[in-house]
Amino acid sequence: MANDACLIAFHRGEGVDHKGRYLRDIWALSPFWLEHTHVYIQWLFPIPEAGRFNAFAPLLTPVVQAAFERDTLLRQHQQRSLNVMLDFFGLAREGNAISAQPTLSIQSHIWLKAGGHNHLRITRIIRSLALCYQPELARSFQHAVIHIGTQHGVVSETSLQFWRDAG
Repeated sequence: MANDACLIAFHRGEGVDHKGRYLRDIWALSPFWLEHTHVYIQWLFPIPEAGRFNAFAPLLTPVVQAAFERDTLLRQHQQRSLNVMLDFFGLAREGNAISAQPTLSIQSHIWLKAGGHNHLRITRIIRSLALCYQPELARSFQHAVIHIGTQHGVVSETSLQFWRDAG
């Protein structure tokens, strides 16, 4: 199946990623799995540029972007994917408002530390939401991670700048 059709089917919940997983399968995975596996985030939050770590990841093309623009289900499913990642990050969402969960801590949520692959994931999520016709949600997530990251963590200025530029 071609890139566009494959990615659209995956986000509709009808197709699988390159490992044979449906979207609902990824939503059900544990935080441990989410932390230690790196080839799912490109499927949940596609962007136009190829990543360095997953040659099988589909790209966000104008055709896929147009599908996100016209198909509410695709946007709803991406919002559910965001909710999974927010929970993983120790954050919660109500509408477009994103806040810290009471259990948020630098000891258990490593994105609050100076660097790491979760900072790249956050950049990707902000950019993907913005490109997939969810700009308000992208801005809300962007502002939340910048604010919470500086208030509760030791996030580097480099990561903060990537997050500012991603929106």
